[in-house]
Order: sequence, then C-alpha cells, then structure tokens
Amino acid sequence: MMRVGIGYDIHRMVEERELILGGVVIPYIKGLMGHSDADVLLHAICDAILGAICEDDIGKHFPVSDKRYENISSLVLLKNVYDLALGKGFKINNVDTVLIAEEPKIMPFKEKMKDNITGVLKIKKDMVNIKATTNEGIGSIGRGEAIAAHAIVSLVEA
Repeated sequence: MMRVGIGYDIHRMVEERELILGGVVIPYIKGLMGHSDADVLLHAICDAILGAICEDDIGKHFPVSDKRYENISSLVLLKNVYDLALGKGFKINNVDTVLIAEEPKIMPFKEKMKDNITGVLKIKKDMVNIKATTNEGIGSIGRGEAIAAHAIVSLVEA
C-alpha cells in the first residue's frame, strides 16, 4: 500500500534570528520567526508525512504552548514524525519539495539540506528532491517578508 501526503508552511522574516532551512544555517541578514527554529522546509515535510498517515499537523503534535519545543531543531521534529510513521508501519518512499524565497539563494545549500533530511529519514539521496523558486516579486514572499515551502511525501508499507 502507498500513501501520499502534502505539506505547506510559511514563516515571516525577521532580524536578529538565524535562517535555518533543511537543518542548515544559511548566512543571511534575516531569519524566520517561529516557536521552534521555524524551518519551513522541514515543517512542510513533517506535515506531508503526518498527512500521509492521517495524523493531523505539526501544530497539534508540537504546540507553541509547549515550552519543550521552543527553539527546538526541526530535525528533531522530523525524527519524531518519522518515528510515528514507522510505528504505523510505513517508511518513506520519496520526498519532493519546493522552497519559495526571493532571497537568499538556496541552491548552494541544497546538498547539505538533502544530507540532513536523508540522515533523519534513513533514505537515499536520490529519494529527496529540493527545488527553489522565487515569487516574482509578488506578495509577502516577493517583498522578502516571508519564506514558504511545499512538500509531497509518498510512504510505503515498511
């Protein structure tokens, strides 16, 4: 049996915060605001996995009201979600993502992001795809006020 889930996340850009995407600290003048490290890429992947196993969303599993998740690495959240999928009898088949940001350029960090994701999900690098695009100057992302990510994950029985 195969299952598929989709995920989406967006966070506002703010000063005096590190920018972390795919578990990689990216040198930039702004970072993403959030309760955890605000890693939109990993949050979208988490939500896609949770969707595939019909387990609501990361807000339910890691609520902002819970101090344990304040500034936590989203790699830890991804590991918890992955373990939940394994516990339900599923493993990752593939992950496809899109990061949407005007700046900074994402491509120089893509391979390290893949390393981080595949390390947590215990899959080969050719099972993870990370694409990046801009919003062509449109909306909050286009003005550089936010970064968003979409993810689709397929799971198969373990």
